[in-house]
Amino acid sequence: MRRIGIWIALGGLLMSAAACGGGSGGSGGGGAAKGGSLTVGFVAEPANLDFTSTEGAAIPQALLVNVYEGLVKLGQDGTIQPLLADKWEVSPDRKTYTFTLRPNVTFTSGAPFTADDVVFSLDRVRSDWKLKIKSQFDVVDKVEKKDDTTAVVTLKRPSNGFLYALTTRLGAMFSRTGVADLANKPVGTGPYRLAAWKRGDSIRLDANPKYWGAKPALPAVTLKYFKDATAMNNALLTGGIDVISAVQAPESLQQFADPNRFQTVEGTTNGEVVLSMNNGRPPFDDRKVRQAVRHAIDHKALLDTAWAGRGQPIGSMVPPTDPWYEDRAGDYPYDVAKAKELLGGKTYTVKMRIPNLPYAVASAQVVKSQLAQVGITAEIEPLEFPARWLDVVFKQADYDLSIINHVEPRDMGIFADKSYYFRYDNPEFGKLLASADEGTEQQQAEDLKKAAKLLSDDAAADWLFLFPNLIVAEKGVTGLPKNAISESFDFTGLAKQ
Repeated sequence: MRRIGIWIALGGLLMSAAACGGGSGGSGGGGAAKGGSLTVGFVAEPANLDFTSTEGAAIPQALLVNVYEGLVKLGQDGTIQPLLADKWEVSPDRKTYTFTLRPNVTFTSGAPFTADDVVFSLDRVRSDWKLKIKSQFDVVDKVEKKDDTTAVVTLKRPSNGFLYALTTRLGAMFSRTGVADLANKPVGTGPYRLAAWKRGDSIRLDANPKYWGAKPALPAVTLKYFKDATAMNNALLTGGIDVISAVQAPESLQQFADPNRFQTVEGTTNGEVVLSMNNGRPPFDDRKVRQAVRHAIDHKALLDTAWAGRGQPIGSMVPPTDPWYEDRAGDYPYDVAKAKELLGGKTYTVKMRIPNLPYAVASAQVVKSQLAQVGITAEIEPLEFPARWLDVVFKQADYDLSIINHVEPRDMGIFADKSYYFRYDNPEFGKLLASADEGTEQQQAEDLKKAAKLLSDDAAADWLFLFPNLIVAEKGVTGLPKNAISESFDFTGLAKQ
């Protein structure tokens, strides 16, 4: 699931998809930060700051890379780069990873970062984390300390996904003495530290004066949260914020057309906007009904109507930035007659429970209209996000249809868990993922292409579009990321002229 976040992500959800205002260091949350500081507008404020026990993209979006760091990180080009480990070696059998840690790294608490913390952090994923994505570490056999600056991870079998998983929140390094109150007091090694959290309003991060690496250009960053797109747009227009992190209403871009005041960055994301169908109960436990839904959706019309034509049809759970991407947008062409044929003359009334986020609300109206043409009446019920949506849809799977942006990178594996809210259950899909993880890079790509095709053939869900990365900022802001390919909104490269 900004990410359902839920990266949503929830297992990758955009729960797109919290404290003090920037100002000049004051405690208000209203004004754009001055003196080189920055205020960035967001939606979907995190309910707390513990991404080890709380689903959603909003927490890692704010804290990963900025406050918490891992052994490795994902670069803008998609490559895995050193972070707290300055190098690593992989054994010939691909089962042993030896990480050499950077020396003289400390947590914001003052505690030193050593291999003991690596063992603690990675073991804790398996023992204490509450999220379903912790299963990605099932492949880990043991984590050991060789010496203070060397940690060794031994896998049960070769895994193409292990090192990549370390770039996500799963790889975040925690202090052995800093996990008592993760929901309110994060303790990391990153370039920023939590300075204040004004719930319902904002989070302020201040530069970490004892950071081991290059100091960030900005002495402070404020994440300002808004309930609706109009308020966030107005804040940028009036100088209340410096950056809109993700444009929530693309048709509003014309307000920021003046190149002397604003700049627009447009790129891609990992965010698959999914029309979720509950495979575990009628009518969507019937493959033909799910296939009918896919034929009933005119994806181009939906994109044009709901999202001003921004974004890209994809057709399955793989974004174009992944090596095994194949364009599956044409698998189910818009065909009302075919949809009715698959339904066999039956009609249905279903519950479409969606998060009260702009992209979901706008898309739901189009989906409702298009499904009505084939005999499916969708009753839209917006749920407060993240709390209500997570409880009713994600946790209880009490829904028929939903719409959520799954933002976690390489998250196709969430369909392999039959207890996940999709309730999709196809053992062949799980076998393909396992084979892909253990095989060569070529085998991995081939198997994942087959897995994506199987999801599409089964109509496990419908993929409405790939969420675009649309950022608007004041002209003087530099270092804005073109592509959003990780869970984090990385502030470390930003500056303000």
